[in-house]
Amino acid sequence: MIDAYEDPGTPDSRGGWRYLWWLVMRQPLRSAMGALISSVWMVLLAATPYLMSRAVDDGLAAGDYGALAAWTGALCAVGAFNAWLSIMRHRTMTRVRMDSNFRTVKVLIGHAVRLGATLPRRIGAGEVVTIGVGDVQTISQSLTVVGPGVGAVVAYLVVAGLLVSVSMPIAVVVLLGMPLVGVLVGPLLGRLQGTETEYRERQGVLTARIADLAGGLRVLNGLGGKGLIADAFHRDSQRLRAQGYRVGAVTSWVQALGVGLPTLFLAVVTWLAARLAAQGAITVGELVSVYGYVAVLVGPVAFFIECGYQVSRGVVAARRVVRFLRLEPMADTGTRDAPAEPAALHDPESGVRVPPGRLTALAAALPADATTVVDRLGRYVPSAATWGEVPLSDIALAQVRARVLVADHEADLFAGTLRELAAGHADRDESAITQAVYTAVAEDIVRGLPDGLDTPIDAQGRNLSGGQRQRVRLVRALLAAPEVLLAIEPTSALDAHTEAQVAERLHTTRRGRTTLVTTTSPLVLDRADTVHYLVDGKVTATGTHRELMNTDPGYRALVARDEDAEELAR
Repeated sequence: MIDAYEDPGTPDSRGGWRYLWWLVMRQPLRSAMGALISSVWMVLLAATPYLMSRAVDDGLAAGDYGALAAWTGALCAVGAFNAWLSIMRHRTMTRVRMDSNFRTVKVLIGHAVRLGATLPRRIGAGEVVTIGVGDVQTISQSLTVVGPGVGAVVAYLVVAGLLVSVSMPIAVVVLLGMPLVGVLVGPLLGRLQGTETEYRERQGVLTARIADLAGGLRVLNGLGGKGLIADAFHRDSQRLRAQGYRVGAVTSWVQALGVGLPTLFLAVVTWLAARLAAQGAITVGELVSVYGYVAVLVGPVAFFIECGYQVSRGVVAARRVVRFLRLEPMADTGTRDAPAEPAALHDPESGVRVPPGRLTALAAALPADATTVVDRLGRYVPSAATWGEVPLSDIALAQVRARVLVADHEADLFAGTLRELAAGHADRDESAITQAVYTAVAEDIVRGLPDGLDTPIDAQGRNLSGGQRQRVRLVRALLAAPEVLLAIEPTSALDAHTEAQVAERLHTTRRGRTTLVTTTSPLVLDRADTVHYLVDGKVTATGTHRELMNTDPGYRALVARDEDAEELAR
């Protein structure tokens, strides 16, 4: 089975079927062993009727108790050996499924890491959760076809061969039975793929909405929109349920045929064998063997239908995985070096210029406009932005990432100690950590935790308040000490007193280094060296906070709302 640190290999992302085949070929010996053990196990199931027929004809009918004892002993030995094979089959197929499960998880995680910051811009969180929770398991289950699926086909052919020695008409009926089952079940499996695909798509959308609601429920409640969103979610969940019923209807037919068709098949062949025995065309022992052969065939035929059902669902899940694996991060075509000295960042599309060594603020009526500018300046989307008159797209991406840091106020916080959240795997100097904590006004967080910086923090900082999480993110950004820091709403969740302290300390600590913040808080704007006022994504005014307050009515109206809120907070 794949090791936790083993390279999972390069997946075949040309299609769902090819991905499933790639999983099989990544463990060829185990897959072959599963097919071999399953085939022998099912064939030996067919040996039981043969041994019984010999015991009847050579022992009971002939009155030879020695032969009866011998054939009975052989029957017991084969049964014991087949029981052991059944255990080995189950173990081997469990390993096949677990390997494909873990390998797919590793492939998905590795690709998510490769996409990096472009991941949330390319695919929704709900889609990723749906793939990780449901599709991975479905894919691993579909590999059942490697073992019992192959064994079912082999056992079917062996039994058909044995029946040729008993009666050619019965053998013909048996040989024609499996294609008939395929004809009846095939269209349903095709329809299942279609309904399952649509169901998975709707499920991904609804899962994404659940994640959004979980993160913004308090805001929705405050705005009075909780009922409206709840009604919309109810309607979407009803549509998903209706689609689930359609999937269930097709599935029930497939499973019903999986049980009913083999039983009907058994009845037809048994009736035919009984007529032949009554006519004297076959012996009583052969009649017993035919009944046993057909009874054994019920298992392979049912397995065959079940494998078709599982593979149909596995292909749908594999297609979703492949679609995710086809996502590519933004191409790195840069070959030029970044400016050797601190230089200005410029976004021609908005008109924003961030001078080196100064604190610049973006104030926008729509926060998304300011975030879009930051994405362009941080080279997270294609743009005409420049750094020191050199197009950002021409600079090697590794150099941009090493010197320019975009600090999102909603960036993920992974589980670990507070020290690990702030410093990551880097060996940070204690004085540097202390300074970053001071600048972010996070001393009270450290003092309030039982073990200070060594206190475990839950994933996404769930055991911290919103303001504490925001300051921890700021500590992390400051501790990285980037040459250029682009911070998105770094104080939006803080009270007025703390926000004023952060603004003052940030201005002092980052003096001489390039810093850009997006905000509409007058407490932060007042500490900025330069403020750009954006309307519809374009700079309409530039100056200090006080200058814009005196000269630009739109800016004054935007910021005054925040000033009123600050007065109420006091």
